[in-house]
This record gives sequence, structure tokens and C-alpha cells, in this order.
Amino acid sequence: MKIATYNVNSINARLPRVLEWLDEASPDVVVLQEIKCVDEKFPTLEFEDRGYNVAVHGQKTYNGVAFLSKHPVEDIVTGLPGDTSDDQARYIEALVTPDDAAPVRVCGLYLPNGNPAPGPKYDYKLKWMKRLKKRAERHLAHEDALVLAGDFNVIPQDEDCHDPAAWADDALFRQETKDLFREMLNLGLTDAIRQISPGGVDYTFWDYQRGAWEKDHGIRIDHLLLSPQAADRLTAAGVDRKTRGREKASDHAPVWIELDGNGNE
Repeated sequence: MKIATYNVNSINARLPRVLEWLDEASPDVVVLQEIKCVDEKFPTLEFEDRGYNVAVHGQKTYNGVAFLSKHPVEDIVTGLPGDTSDDQARYIEALVTPDDAAPVRVCGLYLPNGNPAPGPKYDYKLKWMKRLKKRAERHLAHEDALVLAGDFNVIPQDEDCHDPAAWADDALFRQETKDLFREMLNLGLTDAIRQISPGGVDYTFWDYQRGAWEKDHGIRIDHLLLSPQAADRLTAAGVDRKTRGREKASDHAPVWIELDGNGNE
């Protein structure tokens, strides 16, 4: 089963590029971030025509996440639990049950950017990360296959950034951010890209400014974190870099993993 995450930076502005990538990569499950539209404006039919079940948690102009699956989905949750006052559309999860494989719970997330830091936006980011950790702890306690996938807005280590010094004070790379990300990994989660490509250059985001793409001045902020039960099934992972270089592309590239059917038990 192939599971992917893709920050599309406005689904209606990037739809041709997203559909082009879907036709090429043919993932079974995709979580999208920054769709930047309300549910009614999401191009559901285009994805259903390609065999996907669609769930959307949208928001006008900002944020927004979506869940696409070629397999049956159930137990859909929208909004990250833990704060009823949080009205930002940043989280969606569902249980995916393929006909020929064990179920996988996939959580799609768009973690807050947090800039400028320090400040209220950074405080919100840290609180959101702590809520996400609690959600992960709850799912890990059930010992099921779990995938946390999305734009984490976290640069975990120096090798995940073209110029660590330039990002030192950014909310994506501040020590508090990296510490909370490490706390999540310490729950027993596996960073899929680093499992398959230790120490590799696997950037997932290149800014539109200052020729970042042309110079390969990227950062790795889109991640798939796997529970032990999912990590046992991991066979491949990668970044579809070429999509970033296309006309009117998102500033992110899709990131994906492949899981075998039922693990190694």
C-alpha cells in the first residue's frame, strides 16, 4: 500500500499538477494540506473519477486538509482533539482497510508554522505539537498500524536544511520545536524517510523566492512517522522532487511510503 502526503498550496490553483502527479504515482492513500478552500469548493469529483474516496476538512482562504483513499475508510476524525476553541482546519484522520492488507490508521496534519517566534503564533505551534503527541500516544496504546503524515513545519536536524545557520531562529528550526519532534519519535515512532535514506538529502520544500529551487536551497519539513506496527511493514519511501520543478507547482513536493500487506509477524 502506497501512502503519500502533499502540501498543495491551494488545491484549485494547483489542480492540474496534483492530478498529473496522482496519475503518475498512483498512491492508494493521500493526505493533502493547505487546500485553502471550504469543503464545497474542493474538487471532489476529479478525485472520485480516479477511484478515490474523499473526505475534506476545509477552511476559507487558509489551511485546510483532505483525505483521499482508494480503499474503504471509516472512523473519520476532523480537527485535532484536545482544544475545542481551535477552529483552524489542520487535521484529519481515518482508518483505511484494504481488501488484501491489514488496516492502517492514517492521520493527515498541517502543523502550524509558528513564525514569528517567539510570540503568540509560536506558542500556538508548541501547544498544537503537544496535542498531537497526546493523540499519537492514544493511538500507539492500541498497538495498531499508525501513520502520521503531513507538513509538520519542523526541520528535525541540520542535514534536513541547506543552511542551518540561516534557519537558526526560525520557528521551524528552534530548539523547542526540534525537542518536541524528538519527543514524538521517542514514543516509538519511526521517521520513514530517515529509515530508508539515513543522512540523505531529501528536501521536501523549496521557497518560491531567491531561486531556492534552482539552487536546491531546500528543507525537509514533510514527514511520515510510523508506529512500530507500520514500521515493520515499511518497504520503501521517497520524495517526488520532479513535481516541484513543474510550471505553477506547489512549493512542496509529495512524500510517500510503501507498506507491505501484513507486517513481518
